[in-house]
Amino acid sequence: FSWLALNTLLFWRTFSQYYSGPQYYYLHQMLGIISRKTRRLLHKYKSFHAACGITICVFSAVHVGAHIINAVHFSTNYHSEYIALNAARYKNEDPRKIIFTSVPGITGVLMVLILFLMSTASTASIRASNFDIFLHTHNLFFIFYLLLLVHASGGVLKYQTNLEEHPPGCLQLNRTMKYYAPLTELNGEAYLLNTEKVSASPSNAHGAFLINNSTLRICTKDPAFHPHFPETWLWISAPLCLYCAERLYRYFRSNKPVTITSVIHHPCNVIEIRMIKDHFKAKPGQCPTMTKATFAVHIKIVGDWTERLYNLLTPQCDLGMEIIPIFQHRKNPKIYIDGPFGSPSEEALNYEVSLCIAGGIGVTPYACILNQLLDQWREYKLQRLYFVWICRDIQAFLWFADLLCILHKKLWQENRPDYLNIQLYLSQSDGIQKIIGEKYQALNSRLIIGRPRWKLLFDEIAKSNRQKSVGVFCCGPKGLSKDLHKLCNRPNAYGTRFEYNKESFS
Repeated sequence: FSWLALNTLLFWRTFSQYYSGPQYYYLHQMLGIISRKTRRLLHKYKSFHAACGITICVFSAVHVGAHIINAVHFSTNYHSEYIALNAARYKNEDPRKIIFTSVPGITGVLMVLILFLMSTASTASIRASNFDIFLHTHNLFFIFYLLLLVHASGGVLKYQTNLEEHPPGCLQLNRTMKYYAPLTELNGEAYLLNTEKVSASPSNAHGAFLINNSTLRICTKDPAFHPHFPETWLWISAPLCLYCAERLYRYFRSNKPVTITSVIHHPCNVIEIRMIKDHFKAKPGQCPTMTKATFAVHIKIVGDWTERLYNLLTPQCDLGMEIIPIFQHRKNPKIYIDGPFGSPSEEALNYEVSLCIAGGIGVTPYACILNQLLDQWREYKLQRLYFVWICRDIQAFLWFADLLCILHKKLWQENRPDYLNIQLYLSQSDGIQKIIGEKYQALNSRLIIGRPRWKLLFDEIAKSNRQKSVGVFCCGPKGLSKDLHKLCNRPNAYGTRFEYNKESFS
């Protein structure tokens, strides 16, 4: 809201300045007001990346349209007396020539091209099929900002600098009176209109304050114009410096490769990489950790990048086999880890009651929370955890089946059977199935064929936790996240408040 309020204030200030400022009188007559207002509004939206990516693309198209309108107006309204004000070199010059032979035009075309590449390469299909295309095109943003700095230095729009010697629309002694119409009343004041520059219509009369209080104003000099001092650097230099400083910090933080302790090939094309890194400390919810020194990532093989990583890390091996990546005749890839970064799942331990819902590989953020409950549960606020995991393949539950069984057994031994409520859903099945293995009997009894009945589940949790705040955490497909968000906002008869937290999932 602060950002929107600031942009609204800046736009209104610039709008008022262009609309009624006497220094823009001649520019107003040449270009009109619409294209200039649009151009100034969009200039401030280029520094806010995460929330305004689509907005930038949409309004940049409008921005380009405003430039085209300006070029057309410069061409058709060319006047020999105001050569310094006009970007055109002669009357009816091809607007395309004006655009492609000016600094703002050339840099604008290049920025539009970069924006097109960045936006199209950001689609989910390209990210999944060829991640390198997305990565390299997105790094073009730095060139985009450099072009933006040059783009604003072209000085296409100019303002009048000698208002005292030449009041806008004043009577020039070296011109005949045939160019001036009789006095016109506007808001109780008298004006003498220059008919060569403006018409006597009400839409143009507001800017033609030629004679005030019926006193004829005489020009002593011709109008002088000067381009605006570039202000773009004021808006992007500070964020750009902060970004460069942050990137430098991340470079030093992640410049040392990790030590790979093991790689495990899980069912359903998932690999688990266990690593050790000096001075690496992760909070519960950021990444799975087995010990204080070891952490792991689970990666599902879904595209070219993950496939190449899989081929580098895993030779021919069986499912579930733990691979110690120390081979005499094989060079291991160097892996650099940056992070850990904040995660919504960190808050799961700060509620008395939490509901963690995972779809497939979306279970990963909750693995570290389950690990944390094995030995340090007493220091957290959490008193009860509902854990719901939905998978299409029965074998997918083996990713964290051992962890769930160990935690379940520990809670029963400590006489806390209600602390963890596990519900496993197999969404696609031809019949009754179970997780293979005698040690997984505790999970088989909690395995349900089909999909969760969310409304009944939320009603049950609300009834069991009256007047409490329940933290709802979701990491899964967009459709699942959308349905859960709606249920959290739905009122219930027990005074239970569901607070929704969404984990990034793609």
